[in-house]
Amino acid sequence: MPDAVIDSGRVPIAYRDFGGAGRPLLLLHGAGGNLAQMQTLAGHLRSAHRVVAVDLRGHGHSGDGPWRWDDVLDDLAAVADGLGLDRPAVVGISLGGMLASLWARRHPECPGAVSLDGNPTLGRPEQLAGMDPAQAEAELATLRAAFDGIAAMLAAPLTAEQLTAMRAGQRAMAQRYGADPEDWVAAFERNLVPGDDGRARLRPGPELTGQLREAMESLDLTPAYRDTRSPLLLVLATEDIPEQAPFREVYAAYRRATAERLAAVDNPRLRVVHLAGATHAMDAERPAELATLITDFLGEAAQG
Repeated sequence: MPDAVIDSGRVPIAYRDFGGAGRPLLLLHGAGGNLAQMQTLAGHLRSAHRVVAVDLRGHGHSGDGPWRWDDVLDDLAAVADGLGLDRPAVVGISLGGMLASLWARRHPECPGAVSLDGNPTLGRPEQLAGMDPAQAEAELATLRAAFDGIAAMLAAPLTAEQLTAMRAGQRAMAQRYGADPEDWVAAFERNLVPGDDGRARLRPGPELTGQLREAMESLDLTPAYRDTRSPLLLVLATEDIPEQAPFREVYAAYRRATAERLAAVDNPRLRVVHLAGATHAMDAERPAELATLITDFLGEAAQG
């Protein structure tokens, strides 16, 4: 489906309108992703909603701009206004899920929002339930070093050999999830831009990546969960993706701490589902099941 751009806000935002006859729904990707990665889930949601996916600022074909939560929410509002979307629902994965939660708090008129494992990035010992503080600090230092290494690699210009390996990696992951490998390669290539030296680089760039990491580590979503007057569904992972295996104990402690924090939130508008067997890649693993969860939740919210 053709892409277009809304340029009425501070940053031009690319979007793709997947159509559908129901109420409007904004669909948001995760950090380092883009709207093309949401194609399968969008296809499952079209039976009940008019689905519009966007490239968040600094990703895909959207413009650049500093990462401030309020500014990014303004980007989404510009898309909704520009397309005449009346009180859209908002659904997002990971970073997009965090934005969905923040949107629900900011827009009490929203008919419903869904966060698919949209949790702040691990960065503080208090996020690790039941773990000794000294051990937590050591584990988090190791995790940060791993993230720093990945960020440094992705910030550099990519060689032809690296691009070939990355495309092969995308095809392998697509096969893992039973998806079309060429769709995954196309989504990967959507974040490629030519550098001044003619070599490709990945979006988001290093400056925005640093801002994103800091924003996601420091974000406290508890006020959004507590204060939202819009129906909000949190769908949480219960298993690790393969890349998290070296930090299995850390992520298990993080999931326990998240569950404890959410159990203490008293808000009838908030619903939490711990999706058995699902990982952070749930949108790729189980798109049809997620679409059913989302449409059922939004349908119930619309009725009362």
